[in-house]
Amino acid sequence: MKRFALLIAGAGALAIAAPVQAAAPTDPQIAHIAYTAGNIDIAAAKQALKVSKNAMVRDFAQQMVRDHQAVNAKALALVKKLHVTPEANPTSTALSKAANAELAKLHKLKGSAFDREYVNNEVAYHKTVNGALKSTLIPSAHNPELKSLLETGLTLFQEHQMHAEQVAAKLK
Repeated sequence: MKRFALLIAGAGALAIAAPVQAAAPTDPQIAHIAYTAGNIDIAAAKQALKVSKNAMVRDFAQQMVRDHQAVNAKALALVKKLHVTPEANPTSTALSKAANAELAKLHKLKGSAFDREYVNNEVAYHKTVNGALKSTLIPSAHNPELKSLLETGLTLFQEHQMHAEQVAAKLK
């Protein structure tokens, strides 16, 4: 189970790094990647809220929904203000595909098996997204307001990673 989560995270990391090798992502592509990544975490958290009965897992999932919806709302407001249309790209597409596979896998699990898989995937996913923000998305962003939003998101998502790691340690 843990291995699959790490494969998903690895695939996401490769997908995020791939566009950089050809060319750095544009601001519209970055906006789409960031928004997609937030929606992925919201969908996983909503699934956890439907399935998990563990109070720690549910609290974590509620935080993911609340925080990622707030960041995505700020992102939408920013792209409207800047008159930018987020642009789908291979990275956002690969992230969505991997997330759909993980959601399908989680759908088959119940109880503590679900809780462990969900939280372990959250740890791996936040590591991947945080790494991509630091190494690719923030440095590639040209618009200062977009860059600032990504930096704020990174700080919040690093806290999410630490929280997920704490919950994962308690579930073992």
